[in-house]
Amino acid sequence: MSAIILESSLVHYEALGRGKPLLFLHDWLGSWRYWVPTMVDMSSSYRAYALDFWGFGDSDKIATRYSVGGYVAQLELFMDQMGIGKVPVIGHGLGGIVGVNFALAHPDRVEQLLTVNMPLLGSDIARSLSGFSGGENPAKSILGRRLKSYEEVDMEAAKTDGKAVAQSVQSVKDLDLIDLFYEMDLPTLLVYGREDPIIQTPEESILEDLDYNVYSFIFNNSQHYPMLEETSKFNRLLRDFLINQDNWDAIEVKDEWKRRMR
Repeated sequence: MSAIILESSLVHYEALGRGKPLLFLHDWLGSWRYWVPTMVDMSSSYRAYALDFWGFGDSDKIATRYSVGGYVAQLELFMDQMGIGKVPVIGHGLGGIVGVNFALAHPDRVEQLLTVNMPLLGSDIARSLSGFSGGENPAKSILGRRLKSYEEVDMEAAKTDGKAVAQSVQSVKDLDLIDLFYEMDLPTLLVYGREDPIIQTPEESILEDLDYNVYSFIFNNSQHYPMLEETSKFNRLLRDFLINQDNWDAIEVKDEWKRRMR
């Protein structure tokens, strides 16, 4: 296990491979671990990093930092200490929201942004998360019931501080990322699993009206974890996105992918 101290608090992270840095940010359910299959695939060309937000996985549990703002600050500290300058960011759910807000606050430090099952509006978050009060870990009532269960998620989900979920969800209850995309000028790809019971896939009209630099793909047969449910397809999409950031038409579109663009 790798760890660093940020503002007197332990932050757990893992890194695989060599080359250009690549940063993965996790969701409300689980931690860094479910990114492993993708990190392994990317490690042949990139130095792939994944960290645990405060309150998740093996990072310290610090309730005063359980918010999107707190995680944006954590990400800045992490990059500073690891010597990471400008980097592509891949964020899932909560991690996507953190990635967007970090890119807005530090546009010189995010090269590309790919989000997975990220709510564009606070109302897109299912009540199983938005109505969570911070008691029992929500993963126990969601994983294996409303969501398919995966070992990479199950192994780490029990480590989550329920307050980290409740407070960070509360911090985005009035979320509206749609307008924020017009403030960013970087290649952005929004990925969704159409069958996700946790995060509602945006309407086609909303996706089509996003700015020129924002595109989207929908995995019609995936739920909340396309990176685990359709791993090879997800990894190919990510790799194509990273390579062809200035040439969208070069991204190969498979029949299994739903591409929406203006």
